[in-house]
Amino acid sequence: MALALVATLTACSDDGGDGSEGSGQTQPAPTVPTPTASGGASSTPGGPPDLGAPQQVASGLDVPWGMTFLPDGNALVAERDTGRIHQVSPGGGQARRVYEVPGVAPGGEGGLLGLAASPNYAQDRWVYAYYTADSDNRIVRFRLDGDARPEVIFDGIRKAGNHNGGRIKFGPDGMLYAGTGDAANTDSSQDPESPNGKILRLTPEGDPAPGNPRAGSPVYTMGHRNVQGLAWDSAGRMYATEFGQNRLDEVNRIEAGKNYGWPEVEGEGGTEGGKYTNPIVTWSTDDASPSGAAIAGDTLYVAALRGERLWTVPLNDGQAGEPRAELRGRYGRLRTVEVAPDGALWLATSNRDGRGDVRDGDDRVLRHPARP
Repeated sequence: MALALVATLTACSDDGGDGSEGSGQTQPAPTVPTPTASGGASSTPGGPPDLGAPQQVASGLDVPWGMTFLPDGNALVAERDTGRIHQVSPGGGQARRVYEVPGVAPGGEGGLLGLAASPNYAQDRWVYAYYTADSDNRIVRFRLDGDARPEVIFDGIRKAGNHNGGRIKFGPDGMLYAGTGDAANTDSSQDPESPNGKILRLTPEGDPAPGNPRAGSPVYTMGHRNVQGLAWDSAGRMYATEFGQNRLDEVNRIEAGKNYGWPEVEGEGGTEGGKYTNPIVTWSTDDASPSGAAIAGDTLYVAALRGERLWTVPLNDGQAGEPRAELRGRYGRLRTVEVAPDGALWLATSNRDGRGDVRDGDDRVLRHPARP
């Protein structure tokens, strides 16, 4: 027990050694999916993204985190520590500030985190954000052209200096999914009454979605440590990335009502007769610290912070093939990866988050076009 306590205290130290978001090392240079404005389902025009020379579409940003696309193909990009949202064009040029979320309380891994455009954005103009406030993490919605304060649709997600989760996306069923963290309180992940350490499934108004595993509860899955990546394949299957503690980071195939084991299991382990569900991919925490996730065609893309690379994972009927590391050390820490409406793959770096090696132009948003 004493050894376990020492390991836990070491893992939760501020040096990033637990894979929370990792301390970067200096490198040499259940429905049928329908496309949504936020890219919930995989829909890739043309061929796979070209991971050769990318187009830099924005630079000089302050810790970009959330990213979502509008129907016209422009992206919205959130800055974690400033609360600002910028509009970025696929053609590049100057990023234009279009909104600043009031009440953001940055600190540690908290701040303005995930963004998601409504799947009916052309009609309702709603943009959703997950952020850390003074007392909690919460989800709000607002309109870029409105003067009113954001509408809080879900709150009471415990906050901490780390493990705040924060990724939100609309799924192919039109519901809003949110990945939360355990906020450094591991017991919450196995507490069905706590929203922490979970994947939540909400209506666009923030209510528990109909058809959730437990009626009246927002909890879709439990037993998570810190979820920062959500993605769906063309058959509507859901995947999530998760930070491990000392040993193994994960990609999980997400199914309603399943328990993914934290804190009883890190990586693959005993399922206790099916009580827990094992991941489909694991990495050493040195090689990953996986944040954003996106799917184009039959490939899952995972942005790695501490690993400073883009992992590509082939998918076959819900199963994962051998992962391959791309862009290793080329851009530093990678926070976010998204697939644009035109099939291009967009990446955001996170070298100015206090754990990276800042390079000229950081932080940047890069666009890898789809092959014809």
